Amino acid sequence: MQIADISFPDHPLFLAPMEDVTDPAFRLMCKRFGADMVYTEFISADALVRNVKRTEQKLTIYEEERPVVMQIYGREPDAVAEAARIAEQANPDIIDLNFGCPVKKVAGKGAGAGLLRDIPKMLEITRAVVRAVKKPVTVKTRLGWDEDSKIIVTLAEQLQDCGIRALAIHGRTRCQMYKGEADWTLIGEVKNNPRMHIPIIGNGDVTTPERARECFDRYGVDAVMVGRAAIGHPWIFQEMKHFLATGERMPAYRFAWQIDLLKEHVLRSMEWLGDERKGIVHSRRHLAATPVFKGIPHFRETRIAMLRAEKLDELFAIIDDVKLRYSQLMQEGGLS
Repeated sequence: MQIADISFPDHPLFLAPMEDVTDPAFRLMCKRFGADMVYTEFISADALVRNVKRTEQKLTIYEEERPVVMQIYGREPDAVAEAARIAEQANPDIIDLNFGCPVKKVAGKGAGAGLLRDIPKMLEITRAVVRAVKKPVTVKTRLGWDEDSKIIVTLAEQLQDCGIRALAIHGRTRCQMYKGEADWTLIGEVKNNPRMHIPIIGNGDVTTPERARECFDRYGVDAVMVGRAAIGHPWIFQEMKHFLATGERMPAYRFAWQIDLLKEHVLRSMEWLGDERKGIVHSRRHLAATPVFKGIPHFRETRIAMLRAEKLDELFAIIDDVKLRYSQLMQEGGLS
């Protein structure tokens, strides 16, 4: 599979863009474990044009994470095109347009998935950005606004005609947000449309190696995007790669190894943000979502303490105590 002049191996796996998640610290970890391409957090075009410091920080990328996609969103063609020119100066490999974010503060203001209610403007923005930059431009969107307006098959052709080089589709409508099951049937229909000649990337509920394989085999997509399943679990890419290559699950990493990787991520977040407390707070989403602690009995109070910790010594003492408890339970036969 190829996007512009960027080549990918068979069955490529991409890290989905996620706000407050896909910062450089996390992207580099996912890259280490086999993510073939990573996306930045989504970047507000208006904030970028206004030189907002927090937004400008999102432009930071590292050579080790390439190929990396910089994703921007906005609701006015001129502003998004100008933001794309600014983003291009950071030298990403691809610039992506977010037409899929469903949250109210974005979609409710006519950006992100809100543009699924104004297709002419969506296409105008896309054309403006394609004209504005030399980097390949891609789009990420959803099936439609609601159950009665699943327009993705037609929309995919219209976006392709604007000059985008690949299209990522989340298998839900905006009104579904992240509820219910992702519907991949229309993603497959887009991919199998003989008029489509750009790569189609499928997204939504890819949480296991088996599901990743099914999405490639059943729907024919060119790449699969992994989102929430990677939070607190960056080695999921390696697990999926192994299964795609062998048809078998790879042996699970030792509990102690997983714990140490979570601690490493906390340290990377602190380094990235330049502040102990901010790094710890930023890591809480990963600590809360990780499957590492699943199955440990009577863990609720420990989880609460872990997610309230604001000092590194305090947090690591709690995590190390969990490691010790786990080892004791294994020795006593309390865990399998």
